[in-house]
Amino acid sequence: MEFNEFAINKLMYVTNRPEIVFTEGSGMWMTDHTGKRYLDYLQGWAVNALGHAPKCIEEALVAQSKKLINPSPAFYNAPSIELANLLTENSVFDRVFFANSGAEANEGAIKLARKWGKVNKNSAGEDRFEIITFNHSFHGRTIATMSASGKPGWDTMFAPQVPGFPKAELNDLASVERLISKKTVAVMLEPVQGEGGVIPATREFMQGLRRLTKNANLLLIVDEVQTGVGRTGELFAYQLSGIEPDIMTLGKGIGGGVPLAALLAREEIACFEAGEQGGTYNGNPLMTAVGAAVIKELLKPDFLPTVKATGEYLSAELIKLSDKHGFEGERGEGLLRALKLGKDIGPQIVEAARDLQPLGLLLNSPRPNLLRFMPSLNVTKDEIDQMLTMLEGVLVQLGH
Repeated sequence: MEFNEFAINKLMYVTNRPEIVFTEGSGMWMTDHTGKRYLDYLQGWAVNALGHAPKCIEEALVAQSKKLINPSPAFYNAPSIELANLLTENSVFDRVFFANSGAEANEGAIKLARKWGKVNKNSAGEDRFEIITFNHSFHGRTIATMSASGKPGWDTMFAPQVPGFPKAELNDLASVERLISKKTVAVMLEPVQGEGGVIPATREFMQGLRRLTKNANLLLIVDEVQTGVGRTGELFAYQLSGIEPDIMTLGKGIGGGVPLAALLAREEIACFEAGEQGGTYNGNPLMTAVGAAVIKELLKPDFLPTVKATGEYLSAELIKLSDKHGFEGERGEGLLRALKLGKDIGPQIVEAARDLQPLGLLLNSPRPNLLRFMPSLNVTKDEIDQMLTMLEGVLVQLGH
């Protein structure tokens, strides 16, 4: 089919999209309606942890679809129990609630923290509800998670915002301490600010934040929607700092491409009562069977060490590219990395890379002065080299 034969105007407009309809995917590659192939360094914005159409997800979907798809959250189902056990056995958490998206998991974390603040009141006997978040953070697109986010302009987009989310500065412990009041119940952050430009929280900051929150009887919530499930080379990014948070949210990679997310909490924090949290599709066996397949793949002995090694290789090669072209270096953790361009040429590079012939390259520029790389966790060094060669060609083509 030609592009103009697709009835794209039936879709609600939410963003500008190129005139491409993707029809197939395999590993690090996608194919569009014309048959053109693209090396994909977006992977659904860090969603496809194992690349496009991995065998283990196909098998899990087919097998589970023949058994049971959705008995309703009013009943237990075996895949959700299996996945909950896999997550708790490999983390510091005791309880899991499954959701459909990272925003929904973060909404649940906000609700859980506020409920805990009702149970654990301040010294004046008042409920605690404020959650300190961070400038340039991103926690989702519901009204509450947009209010929690520190993305510029979001405070007016659907005003008025949900109150109770004062903003601190990442890696500035004093800025957090200044915001603590009798209303404060928690601090919530991404271990690496993905949409904010791939900005990691330092090990020292994470450790200091854990000490501060414990001393002030506050919860520490880590939003690992983008950093969790192996993305940083550890199963969860909080493990990089050797800390134990109270609540964690997961999304994106946990489903490997299907809509699945999770809210995890330590036993003493999991204080929801009947009717306070739920959802029609939450924890359905079709999605959680996929999640179990993904986690089992990541837990194979050589998987995460390979992610670390590949992340180090990508980092080193990006530094070489940066030095060659006079850019400002790179940053990130594991296989979530950014090339700091030093000038606002990111969108130009993204467009030129996508339009390469005969093969295209899919990149992301969350800020105009950098490129973000989110390959599948099983990307090979050869695929990294191929991407760098293609990117080098684009830079030369554009005169950079």
